[in-house]
Amino acid sequence: MALSILNNIASRTAENALSSTQASLQKTLTQLSTGLKINSGSDDAAGLSIATGMTANISALTQSQQNASNGVGMLQTADGALSQVNTLLNRAVTLATEAGTSGITNSQSTALDTEFQSILSEINQIGQTTNFNGQNVFASASSTTFTTSAGTATSALTLASTLGANSVTTITDSKDGSAVTFTAKADGTSTIADLNTALAAGTGDIKTAVIAVSGNNLSLTNGGDTLAVTTTDSSSLSSLQSPGASSQVFISDSSTANSAQNTEITTTIDPLSATQLGLSTAGTNLDLSNAGDAQTALTAINAAINQVSAQRGQIGASVNRLTAATNNMSNEVTNLQSAANNIQNADIGTTVANMTQYNVLQSTGMAALQQANQAQQAVLKLVQ
Repeated sequence: MALSILNNIASRTAENALSSTQASLQKTLTQLSTGLKINSGSDDAAGLSIATGMTANISALTQSQQNASNGVGMLQTADGALSQVNTLLNRAVTLATEAGTSGITNSQSTALDTEFQSILSEINQIGQTTNFNGQNVFASASSTTFTTSAGTATSALTLASTLGANSVTTITDSKDGSAVTFTAKADGTSTIADLNTALAAGTGDIKTAVIAVSGNNLSLTNGGDTLAVTTTDSSSLSSLQSPGASSQVFISDSSTANSAQNTEITTTIDPLSATQLGLSTAGTNLDLSNAGDAQTALTAINAAINQVSAQRGQIGASVNRLTAATNNMSNEVTNLQSAANNIQNADIGTTVANMTQYNVLQSTGMAALQQANQAQQAVLKLVQ
């Protein structure tokens, strides 16, 4: 091998090896400090992409579990309220059965009817005040909004139908925005005919509006525009609205490729009131004032019990579905975390062994570099 002083190849080789060792040692120390095998895209580009996607799945599924838990809470709140309604209706059955016989006095019949009316009032109260997270469980709001194209009436309205006492109804024409606000009388004697009179006294297109029932929908006489109705009436007009509320639970693993993993579990919760249960018609409650009325009421009460039981069954089925979905998502999260850990997390035992190896190589590399530099000094002896 020729002697040369222009290039110290051995020194350069030792320097390159030492630089590589120091880079590997730095990478190992980073892995030990973070606990991650992949700390940048250069560590493992494919692995980083896979692990990041799994992390997004885990985040979406974890939040979906919380969504399902909130949905179960709302449904259980509704079920608890309906359970109390069942208790009230069972008591109403007792009262109606007792009032259905002719062997009681007028005062006793009055007392039975008084308790029955209080039961109906409490059912209305439960429907209006049962809340979950600030949302009315049985209705979207204390007042209702619906249009001519949506909603089905529980019973047909006529112009003689009375409006709820002190109820406030606002009707707006969609074309020109003209509107009329009507407040019903406190004695409950206002009728839809009175509301139509108020509409006729309005201005703009609203003057041509007439509250009528055509297929259980509000309509205009000229058929040209759409009416928007906002009302606090809990008996007659509100019976035209769509079901009062719904529990909508969105479940996703953040995947757009597989739409089956992005679903919305919706449970319809019917409005709750004496009218909705068929115990009140056009603002007038059934009563137990005589044996005949009591027997009529008993039939309606039994139908109401069946209606409430069916609603509770629907809610219970949804709770079971949400619970099953939560359990499935929990398993998915566990398996995804395990898979992501295998890809992304550092094996501490192996990493420590690598660090020991690179420490030794760093020491030997420094010694080799020093020896390579000293070897060039031997050339000086030839020129002495």
